[in-house]
Amino acid sequence: MDSFAEPRKPIDTSTSLADVRAQVRKLEAELHEKNIPLSGRIIQVCHYLPVTCAFSRRPRPADIPSPPATPPAKTSDIPPSPVEKPQDDSALPAPRGAAPEQPSSQWSVNVRYGHSAMVSGIDSLATTHEQIFIGWTGDIESSTVAVPQVAAQSSSGPSDPSASKVPASELTEEDKKELEEILAEYKSRDEPQDGKKIRYVPVWLDDKDAHGHYDGYCKQTLWPLFHYLLWQDVATEYASADAHWAPYSAVNAAFARRVAEVYQPGDLVWIHDYHLLLVPALLRQEIPDAAVGLFVHTPFPSSEVFRCLPRRKEILDGMLGANLICFQTYSYSRHFTSSCVRVCGYEVTPRGGIDVQGHVTAIKYCPVGVDADRVAKDTLRPGIQPKLQALRALYEGKKIIVGRDKLDVVKGVVQKLRAFEKLLQDYPQWIGNVVLIQVTSPALTDSPKLERQVSELVAHINGEYGSLDFIPVHHYHQTIKKDEFYALLSVADLGVITPLRDGMNTTSMEFVISQERSKKSPLILSEFMGISSTMTEALQINPWNLSEVAAAMHRGLTMSDEEKTRRHEQLYKTVTTHTSHTWAAMLAKQLLERLGSQNMARQTPFIPKGQLEQHYLKAKKRLFLFDYDGTLAPIVKVPSAAVPTKETLEALEALSSDPKNVVYIISGRDGEFLEQHLGHIKNLGMSAEHGGFIREPGASTWSNFTESLDMSWMSEVLEIFKYYTERTTGSHIEVKKSSITWHYRSADPEWGLFQCHQCQDLLENNLARKRPIEVLVGKKNLEVRPLAVNKGEIVKRILYFHPDAEFVFCAGDDKTDEDMFRALLLFPNGATRARLDPPLSVTLLAGSKEEAERYQPVDLALERDAVFTTAVGHSSKRTLAVWHVTTPEEVVEHMLHLVRAAGASGSGSGSSGTSNL
Repeated sequence: MDSFAEPRKPIDTSTSLADVRAQVRKLEAELHEKNIPLSGRIIQVCHYLPVTCAFSRRPRPADIPSPPATPPAKTSDIPPSPVEKPQDDSALPAPRGAAPEQPSSQWSVNVRYGHSAMVSGIDSLATTHEQIFIGWTGDIESSTVAVPQVAAQSSSGPSDPSASKVPASELTEEDKKELEEILAEYKSRDEPQDGKKIRYVPVWLDDKDAHGHYDGYCKQTLWPLFHYLLWQDVATEYASADAHWAPYSAVNAAFARRVAEVYQPGDLVWIHDYHLLLVPALLRQEIPDAAVGLFVHTPFPSSEVFRCLPRRKEILDGMLGANLICFQTYSYSRHFTSSCVRVCGYEVTPRGGIDVQGHVTAIKYCPVGVDADRVAKDTLRPGIQPKLQALRALYEGKKIIVGRDKLDVVKGVVQKLRAFEKLLQDYPQWIGNVVLIQVTSPALTDSPKLERQVSELVAHINGEYGSLDFIPVHHYHQTIKKDEFYALLSVADLGVITPLRDGMNTTSMEFVISQERSKKSPLILSEFMGISSTMTEALQINPWNLSEVAAAMHRGLTMSDEEKTRRHEQLYKTVTTHTSHTWAAMLAKQLLERLGSQNMARQTPFIPKGQLEQHYLKAKKRLFLFDYDGTLAPIVKVPSAAVPTKETLEALEALSSDPKNVVYIISGRDGEFLEQHLGHIKNLGMSAEHGGFIREPGASTWSNFTESLDMSWMSEVLEIFKYYTERTTGSHIEVKKSSITWHYRSADPEWGLFQCHQCQDLLENNLARKRPIEVLVGKKNLEVRPLAVNKGEIVKRILYFHPDAEFVFCAGDDKTDEDMFRALLLFPNGATRARLDPPLSVTLLAGSKEEAERYQPVDLALERDAVFTTAVGHSSKRTLAVWHVTTPEEVVEHMLHLVRAAGASGSGSGSSGTSNL
């Protein structure tokens, strides 16, 4: 949506999980009725698998050292006993009870901690769908003794961080296959007992690429940028935003290949988070018809911040390979849309999607929740109550404010401590009566400067406001156990969570659930968090405004029980309704809705070279009808720069020199431009201004279709366009002989689009009702032309005067070219022959009414299969064309292919058209 669009609708928190699942079943039934394939499987693509893997190589025979050789025996002087017989070693009996030794597993797997909301949501989908979970194994840990695989599954402890790593290059294909077999049988403890299978599929990465991708590009470039920090703000030395682009690209390509290996027609594919932003487009190249969704768990920054990224276009194009992109909040989705419009110049569809060469990506938002049932059970753990009582006894008579954050620069811990100091300063009655318990868990990357800053601030507050029997701030920089964490949340009189930027924050939701059986204490949330838009009953603050935060703390500590209860009930309803389970089901629902939309239901197939060549060679007469901009030349910001390439000119000259071929350029450009760049091609026909003028092949003069039309409306349209040009910096007016166009490609994209919609509304609802004109919205332009003049009429004229043509190739890329494709729909309801009445473009040029009446309907020699209408753009582009190619270069390539084919077969005009090919 642009900045001038309607405000977002709030998330409906009343929808239950059962309702969403019922909607999913209904959508699947509707898609089956439409014969759209559905496999019942969802492929979840995440950076990490939800397990850690440890490896201990099974000893191989070559690894076991041989014992030293036995020294040769000395000859004995004692003769052998007459009763001894030499023993044959092979005849020794086997030990009793021995069985053939089975090799133990070299691998053990453990639960990986982190991303619990996402993983629990994916697990819950197993109730209704079979799933494949694709992710990196993470660093392979080295274990001295391989743990039996079954025992390892039941372990709930995290893997030993001090364990040494096994380089991926040392693993053999057999080792990898063994882990894949173990993971295929693995079942996590959170999967539904009677649910469908989740199959875990590892992505094998080179260690250097894996760490350059995650520790490099993801953590040093993308993560800071998405949290409104530039890379130089977080790096300790000279930072380059491009240093780790190569491993980021390589890892994304490895993930795309892995998805393509397991994909089956009808699968839904969900790709998660900023680690894999290139995968949607890479997957689209491999599997054009796949239904692909991308969920971005982090914030997405304003376009003014995002445009700082050197690889901004590659990232956006990678994301736009998806059919659906989903964000945590409406504002993040709007930032993304704005970036696409401002950075790449892409257009926004009326429904808010992004149009990239006809492939429309839908943009949605859906906040993640927590597994509310699981958290509620965790708050009842037997170890919590004793710790709760101990905390109450320790801080008896004092109000307790609780904060728990990662010690990260964007988590706002420093701002929270300063706001607490401001509370004690502005409200001195709280000195000695309130304590702040702040727990900070270590971040992924250490920040000694931040640690020192926090420690100094804590010491300053305690020194300034503390006493021998009172310490206002208790700071614990450690990872606390689950029992201690829930005891802390339950005992709190106020929860304070103040990130400077954050997508989803599980602590705030866990706080609300913990308080259900406790004090129903209020919660202070930063307005810069993704979830703040849904948790509206929390006290929302700007963490940079210390006075506002201190006042909110005071209000929360003095809030009446009635207000606490009211706010808590609303928050509790939100948290327990919009859970991680509901979120996962909503993603499935949204992608199914996208799959069922008209835009995805019909995929235009790529034009078949063999079939095209076959019909071309056997035809005695052929028509070639080309649009220019976007079809023979790419769209550029400055229209005059769209000049034909050497290959384009070569192909047009070769085609038009064959006497069997009739070749036309049917463009919106004026005749002057076409003559300047293409006029030297002798046998090339041209139509200018969307069918307003035509120059026949071999002719030097233009015929004007508008001479007999009323063109007085042009002055009125010009006045309206002047009004909008004055108010839209960067826009300009192009006046042609038969039409008038307002261009806003160089204007601010969002303001230009808004003004375009306003101008279009004015023209359609006022002028177009009184005058014989039509209003066309093009690519960054608005055009008004006579109702009787369009490209379709020119196509009909060419067909009418060449009824013996047995082959038609027509290519175009935008809405005006749909008129050409519509004119070539010659075989309705399965008809095998076509008949064409005299078109308006023929009768308009007749000298008199009597002469016009002399034109009679003609029978066409064309067959249905010999008409190749071809749209330039993505296969999902809504078009009347039967075939598609992706780029203008492919149009030229097909033209050259036909010329070469004709030369090789001896068909055509001989060497004149093919000598230079």
